[in-house]
Amino acid sequence: MNLTRVPLSYVWRNLLTRKLTTGLTAGGMALVVFVFATVLMLEAGLKQTLTATGLPQNVVVIRKGSQTEVQSGVSRSEAAIIESQPNIALDGAGRLLSSRESVVLISLKKQGSGKPANVVVRGAGEQGLALRPQVQLLAGRQFRPGSSEIIVGRAIADGFDGVQLGASLRFARRDWLVVGIFDAGKTGFNSEIWGDAEQMMQAFRRVNYSALVFQLADSNGYEASRQALEADQRLTTEYKRETRFYADQAQTMATFISILGTVLSVIFSIGAVIGAMITMYAAVANRTGEIGTLRALGYRRSSVMAAFLAESLLLALLGGVMGVVLASFMQFFAVSTMNWQTFAELAFSFTLTPAIVVKSLLFALFMGLLGGFLPAVRAARMQIVDALRAA
Repeated sequence: MNLTRVPLSYVWRNLLTRKLTTGLTAGGMALVVFVFATVLMLEAGLKQTLTATGLPQNVVVIRKGSQTEVQSGVSRSEAAIIESQPNIALDGAGRLLSSRESVVLISLKKQGSGKPANVVVRGAGEQGLALRPQVQLLAGRQFRPGSSEIIVGRAIADGFDGVQLGASLRFARRDWLVVGIFDAGKTGFNSEIWGDAEQMMQAFRRVNYSALVFQLADSNGYEASRQALEADQRLTTEYKRETRFYADQAQTMATFISILGTVLSVIFSIGAVIGAMITMYAAVANRTGEIGTLRALGYRRSSVMAAFLAESLLLALLGGVMGVVLASFMQFFAVSTMNWQTFAELAFSFTLTPAIVVKSLLFALFMGLLGGFLPAVRAARMQIVDALRAA
């Protein structure tokens, strides 16, 4: 008689019998999966924050060859030409939904540590807020055009000294009054300071704007508008949907996080795989008699091998679930670091997605497969007589 499958209850019962060993091995895998999932969550949080910063109907105009708004320059004449094109939306009062903006970096001291960090200061036009409905005032009021008033993002107000409501902040040889605090949700705008564009240009002695942002009257007409503007020989600018523009801002840092996370996960996973392999080899050695009995009862070698592989995979799955559960608590924390593309401080949160859960569990199962394969082969290759005699 050849039995085709060892009952799953036998596999599960063996794991429960070795509670300490099972717990330690699963715990080791859980830590590796935790690191793996956390890195993926960090990368996803960064991309989500910057991608959510933009809206698909908005277009960002910067100088050709510029990677960021800080590096860019758009002249007043170019801005006027671009704003004359027909596919720009109008607000209820018939005004163009377009904002000429000046973007610079200043240094502020972080709360607690007192360490300096670069912060984005955005000089926006009158339609700057209308173009970004995700930006909502939490306290105070909007800055008045033509004044030295500013509003600050929630991440800036929470993380830096001297930027609270009513405070006076000095930069560009001028004192700026904080009249409002805004919340832009999980977007990069939360890490910015906003004021009047013309006042910012005067204070920083700028001749050109950094960028121009406008809303399309017809979002489907983006390609036609872009091609028409690029064909204009008077312009030296390029055009991107706002979502694409901010997604590109995340690319460098996201790539670094991904590479670093992969290296760390591989290093830690080697230890976890070795631990699983040692555990399974010990299980094979301690259950030589059981293996001989199973073979004597008619279970085939492949069935014995599958049983030990299933045990290793079940152990890995247990560790994977533990690791994902631990990683899920990271969603309650936010990190603030420098965006290497813009060299400015950016606050974002860890983000757990279904895809990350699936990848983490598959990673755990892969470790279990590597750790359990050789011990399972050893168990399957045992001769019945030798196994029973060793018992």
